[in-house]
Amino acid sequence: MASGYGHDGDLTDEATYERVRGMTRRNLLRLTAGVGLGTGLGAVLGGRARAAEPTAGIVKPTPPELFVPHGTNAEMRWETMRGRGLLTPADRFFVRNHTFTPRIDARTWRLRLWGTGLHGSPTLRNPVEFSYDDLLGLPAETLAARVECAGNARGFFTSQQGREVSGTPWRLGAVGLARWRGVRLSTVLERAGLAPDAVDVLPRGLDADYVTGGENLGRVRRPLPVAKALEDVLLAYEMNGAPLPPDHGYPVRLVVPSWVGIASVKWLGDVQVADEPLFSPWNTRYYRLFGPGHPPEGGAPLTYQNVKSAFELPWDATLPAGRRVLHGRSWSGTGRIRRTEVSADGGATWRPARLRDPRHDRHGWTRWEVPWHARPGRRELLSRAVDETGASQPATAAYNESGYLFGAVVRHPVTVTG
Repeated sequence: MASGYGHDGDLTDEATYERVRGMTRRNLLRLTAGVGLGTGLGAVLGGRARAAEPTAGIVKPTPPELFVPHGTNAEMRWETMRGRGLLTPADRFFVRNHTFTPRIDARTWRLRLWGTGLHGSPTLRNPVEFSYDDLLGLPAETLAARVECAGNARGFFTSQQGREVSGTPWRLGAVGLARWRGVRLSTVLERAGLAPDAVDVLPRGLDADYVTGGENLGRVRRPLPVAKALEDVLLAYEMNGAPLPPDHGYPVRLVVPSWVGIASVKWLGDVQVADEPLFSPWNTRYYRLFGPGHPPEGGAPLTYQNVKSAFELPWDATLPAGRRVLHGRSWSGTGRIRRTEVSADGGATWRPARLRDPRHDRHGWTRWEVPWHARPGRRELLSRAVDETGASQPATAAYNESGYLFGAVVRHPVTVTG
């Protein structure tokens, strides 16, 4: 099929695909102006989601001892993971909502697949459909993987580096690791009739339309290359051995291992499959790097996460003097953690931490610990990690206007009392 983008060559070839992806931001915004697919499909998908009251926002309890509230979002407090296993319990898993959590009836829910990348090019009004029971009947897989917001640690651009950025001012708690169970996206795509010239898939959620500045951008949706969709992406219906909670995507969500969290679309409703690149505000306006050092149309759409470390301590904790053990976790989107170091004197000296999970899954994290003789006074604790590819945490993070991918060493303040 002709795409109308003026390119030549096979779009299933990676180099050609990336060249087409390099369209100017102005053209991308023109393509997504009016959000054609986002706003005009309510009649097709309507009736599948019953929205919670907008003031409710989040369904599960978010007590202050577990979460830091951020409007419709809730950030996990890292101290709640102290003494826990590798997985983040659902009751303290962070929540990132663009609008508010919908309530969906799995009995009437359908996953619709459609588009020019499927044999017969089914339309949204005549799609290939899978019910919840259909998915439960397909071969299931289990995957332990993190979900992490692209803006995790965003607040440190301002508090540590003195640069104003837009977006939720997370510290380090917009991340969680769960054991997901579901069906590979590749299995569903193949059963739907994936064509050999398919290039992109565009998963879309059933949450309410996102309206900003008076403009309706439609439902959350973000393209994935078919190559990634076929590699390791899961259509998850369970989280840590139980059905997905509403806030985490019930009845079915995408889990895209090690990629920025926006790719793991919650409350999945339909998937467009196309033989040409697809675009949405979530890969043109958002989730790209803008600002000094980046092109006017922004950098490439964000994919893999970077390296981070966190202490399992309250922020600005008060601790008694004496000998103790500091605990924390490190993770990376590009490989397993191979080394973590800790400084208890603001970065003047560093000590290696003992990794408790040195053979952790590449989509997970490792817990670590290091002894510390705490003396009275105000202190800054620092941790930095290196993964198997050599990626590490610098002293400062390169600035971008939206505060994405802050991967620098975080200075964690504590007060030691004598």
